[in-house]
Amino acid sequence: MSCLLASVLSLFFHIIANILLLLGQCFFATCYPYKYHFIRENKTWEEAQKYCRENYADLASVFDMADMVRLRESTEYEGKAWIGLFSNPGKENRMWHWSLPGVKYTERETGWGRSEPGDLHENCVKTRGNWTHAICENTLWFICYDDGKSIHLIKKMMTWTKAQNYCRDHYTDLASGLDQADGEEFKILNKSQGSLMNVWIGLFRDTWRWSDGSNFSFRHWNMESFYDGQNNKKCTWEEALDYCRLNHTDLVSITNPHQQRVVERRTKNASSPYVWVGLRYTCVMNLWLWISDRVVCYENWADKGKIDECHRCAAMERGGRYQWVSKSEYEKYNFICSKQ
Repeated sequence: MSCLLASVLSLFFHIIANILLLLGQCFFATCYPYKYHFIRENKTWEEAQKYCRENYADLASVFDMADMVRLRESTEYEGKAWIGLFSNPGKENRMWHWSLPGVKYTERETGWGRSEPGDLHENCVKTRGNWTHAICENTLWFICYDDGKSIHLIKKMMTWTKAQNYCRDHYTDLASGLDQADGEEFKILNKSQGSLMNVWIGLFRDTWRWSDGSNFSFRHWNMESFYDGQNNKKCTWEEALDYCRLNHTDLVSITNPHQQRVVERRTKNASSPYVWVGLRYTCVMNLWLWISDRVVCYENWADKGKIDECHRCAAMERGGRYQWVSKSEYEKYNFICSKQ
C-alpha cells in the first residue's frame, strides 16, 4: 500500500518517459512511478515524440542522476537515442535553473548585484558576494555541495560545465539555492581566502525544455554537444554570428587547447576549406577580440595567417593542423556555434 501511495504522489513531481512511463512499478525496495522503454525504430525527434505520446506518455524526461542510470540500464544499445529535451531558441526564451535537481529558482530568493541579471549572452553565474552573470567558458574556482549539507571551495580553474561535472563526480552538485550559494557558511568559506573572489555557483540559464512540460533542471551534457557545426550552411561572418545568436548562443570561442581539440573534431566534416569561429579584429582597439569581448590569450594562428586589418575575422582550417587564419568577413564559410 505504501509503495502504491508513494508512486501516486510522485507523479505530481516526476512525470517522465521516452524510453517510457508505467505507473506503480516497484523494483526491490525502490518505487518508481514510471518505466523507461527503449524503442528500436529510427525516427526523427518529432516522429519519436508523436509515437511516444500515442503509445505511452511522452519522450523520456530525466530528473536526476538516478534517472540517468536507470535510463542507461533500460537498454544494452550503445548508440544514440532521442529523449524529451529540446531547445526553444531565442535569448528571450532562456530560463534560470539551479543545477541541483529539486531546487527551484525563484525571483524572490536571489543574490543578484545591481543591474543583474543582464540580457547578454552570459548564461552562468559567478559570485564574490553578489551574483553576476558570466560566460560559461570562463575558468574560475567553484563551490560544491554534498549530501552532508556542507559546501566545499574547490581551488581548481574550470569552466562552469566542467565544474558541475567535477562536483557531481566528487560531491553532489554545484552549490544551488540561496542557503548554499549565499548563506553564512558560504560567506565564511569565501572570506577565509583572505579576500572575496569570484567563484562559480550552480545557477545557469538555457533555452532547453522537456517534452512533457516538466521543469526539471537536470542536464548531463557530453561536452562535444556544446558545439553545433554547420557543415553545409555557408555564410559571411556576420550572417554566421546572427544565426548562432538566434538559434544557439554565439559563434564558438576557443580559449584553451581542450576547446581547440573539440572544435577540430567538429571541423573535420566541413564542406568549405575554412570554418568561422567567434574571433574578429577590431580597428577601434587595434587588437583581436573574441565576440565575448575577451582578449586572445590562447592562440593557434597559422604561419603568416594573422593579418591585422579591418573587416578581418578568424577561421579554422578544415584539416591539417587546424590552425587559424584571418579572412575577409565577407567570405562565405561553414561555422560552429556554441550552445551554452
